[in-house]
Amino acid sequence: MNMQNSSHPVSFAPDTENTRLLRDAFGRFATGVTVVTTASQDGPVGITANSFSSVSLDPPLVLWAPDKGSRRFSYFEAAEHYAIHVLSHEQGELCQGFAKNAHAFENLEHSINEQGVPLIENCLARFECARVAAYEGGDHLIVLGRVVRAEMREGNALTFFAGKLGHAAHPAADEK
Repeated sequence: MNMQNSSHPVSFAPDTENTRLLRDAFGRFATGVTVVTTASQDGPVGITANSFSSVSLDPPLVLWAPDKGSRRFSYFEAAEHYAIHVLSHEQGELCQGFAKNAHAFENLEHSINEQGVPLIENCLARFECARVAAYEGGDHLIVLGRVVRAEMREGNALTFFAGKLGHAAHPAADEK
């Protein structure tokens, strides 16, 4: 599948036949600016997180680590399904919104998947996950999830460096 001339997302269910696509989707993560979302008894919630990593292509696994001291921790500690959204350079306000407010979905284009998880639109990549395990990690909980659906698109990444948001250009943009 070629994405070079496509502005439409490429959606797929990861399997052993398309590990290149999953590797490419993982490659959309620049330096750690994500928003993780889940359903809760209080409605849809999200949190800005920089503790994201791809773990395995077969099976398709990712991890992230919510802070136990966060007021939102209980939502994510209990979540059996969640989505990790890798943000584009145009989503700085979205990043800041979820850093301040767990319910920052007002005026935000999003949908709800079959598991009730809110899905933010127009991200560089999105990984819909089912929780596999959780491990103690000091003041964080390390949450391991199986990617059940992924989506990616072209664009520049939102980055976080030295306490400031920035962006990283997509390598293909340099060739134009």
